[in-house]
Amino acid sequence: MAKEGKTVTLTAVPGIPLIEPGDDLGAILIDSLGQSGIVPRDRDVFVVAQKIVSKAEGRYRSLRDVVPSGRAVELAATVGKDPRLVEVILSETREVVRQAHNVLIVAHRLGFVVANAGVDQSNIRHPDGDERVLLLPENPDASCAALKARIDECFGVDVGIVINDSFGRPWRNGVVGVALGAAGLPALVNLIGSPDLFGREMRVTEVAIADEIAAAASLLMGQTDAGLPFVHVRGLAWDAPVRDAAALLRPKQHDLFR
Repeated sequence: MAKEGKTVTLTAVPGIPLIEPGDDLGAILIDSLGQSGIVPRDRDVFVVAQKIVSKAEGRYRSLRDVVPSGRAVELAATVGKDPRLVEVILSETREVVRQAHNVLIVAHRLGFVVANAGVDQSNIRHPDGDERVLLLPENPDASCAALKARIDECFGVDVGIVINDSFGRPWRNGVVGVALGAAGLPALVNLIGSPDLFGREMRVTEVAIADEIAAAASLLMGQTDAGLPFVHVRGLAWDAPVRDAAALLRPKQHDLFR
């Protein structure tokens, strides 16, 4: 017998204003749901762009206040970047993984291997000519848990939250959405021991569910001026244990490419 089809719907929620440090992001997201007529259900998932989380958490650094170290000056000469920017990147970095002209790949203090430690200057205000940069959230999984608690309490539901950002990938051109943080869903599902269509036991397969959700939401959020940083996902189902996005990070000793 043929299996029934499945449907998952993604909706970009409009009405999110420009976020400033100290804004109550949970209240803003809840208000936007009300304005859009979206009533959350159990196992709905909400994807929130990293930028608005970082902005609400005040994760700005002003480059005019940064004094670059000798290491930052030397590295900046190699990669062709502002030494002050490199200093900020290093402050968020455990290890420099690769460096070349206009390329600086690092292991972020949270474990992500990412260009420029996720430090970004796009889609942020630079008031009075002050060059600012925006850092990743201090603890993305904790930020997701806090937003989940707000939505769950307001609507009496049990939802999932993902914070996404755009990362490049080894071997492939272009960026895709990935999950920086997650709460209320299995970010990583272990299928080892499960049978395939022909009964063969899976030996190594794990599925990065949170990354797949993050990438799908990125199609609606866009990368430039779309201004849609909040996406509602409905129709997903899972029977795996809840795991936050930290489960997605591969330990260095298991990474054959570092």
